[in-house]
Amino acid sequence: MDQDLEIKNIPSGYKLCFNEACQLREKCMHYQAYLRRPETVLGGPAIYPDAWKNGQCERYNEVKMVRKAWGFTRIYNNVPQYLRATARREVSNYFSRGCGPYYRYHSGENKLKPKQQADIMAILAKYGPTEGLAFDHYETSWDFD
Repeated sequence: MDQDLEIKNIPSGYKLCFNEACQLREKCMHYQAYLRRPETVLGGPAIYPDAWKNGQCERYNEVKMVRKAWGFTRIYNNVPQYLRATARREVSNYFSRGCGPYYRYHSGENKLKPKQQADIMAILAKYGPTEGLAFDHYETSWDFD
């Protein structure tokens, strides 16, 4: 790992798992977040033991880092000018109706996960080649999704 997982990295409200009998606990983000909680925290969102079914945990989230992205300034470079508004509308609709979510991912308030990045590039591939296209910014950070 590039950096140590610290309490400051864990999003507020992230569900904790305190199942010490879990076979996946050493590699699970929920259990590792539990280990890093301040001792003064005595309650909050949790993963219930019922999540463990048939030898698997339905809430398992592997401890890993991912490359997240934000910013859309350059992703339309290969889209012909007359199709840019249509492409931008389709990318915006990927998040939901309205411009709010689109602009939160553009400004970096929200970060695109790898699957979202691939989905957006697949949308843009309908309008032109995607070779050489990149989001404005990238960062490697812990995957809490």
